[in-house]
Amino acid sequence: MVKVPLTIKGAEKLRAELEELKSVVRPRIIASIATARAHGDLKENAEYHAAKEQQSFAEGRISEIEGKLSNAQIIDITKVDANGKVVFGATVEIEDIDSEKRVVYQIVGEDEASIKEGRISIGSPIARALIGKEVEDIVTVKAPGGNVDYEIIAIHYI
Repeated sequence: MVKVPLTIKGAEKLRAELEELKSVVRPRIIASIATARAHGDLKENAEYHAAKEQQSFAEGRISEIEGKLSNAQIIDITKVDANGKVVFGATVEIEDIDSEKRVVYQIVGEDEASIKEGRISIGSPIARALIGKEVEDIVTVKAPGGNVDYEIIAIHYI
């Protein structure tokens, strides 16, 4: 099975969600099902059906997270010897050559990506263009509106 890269923070976040689902959400749903069963006829019991649907979603998410964690290759970027190159987990400051607009992105796994938080997926066009490059390199990103050139300003392994 293919290992999926995950940062330490990403793995911790998934473990916290898993713990929440198992220790808080699952018991709450079980209690809701028990309460709904006590009301009698299950065929026409909307509370029961809603609780069973919630249970299905929660159990599916638990299974999904457990699968992701079992197939994860957790990477501690602070311990990676990248020789000044952009690698998975690195935080990269880039500048659009035309507009001179600077942005900072951390390259993370697909499950961790959040553009609002400055984390981009390893599979994104920008990340693919940046991987293996060094400070002062110029990268061209194929965007829907045409090619965009960026200069790498800084790389951090935090």
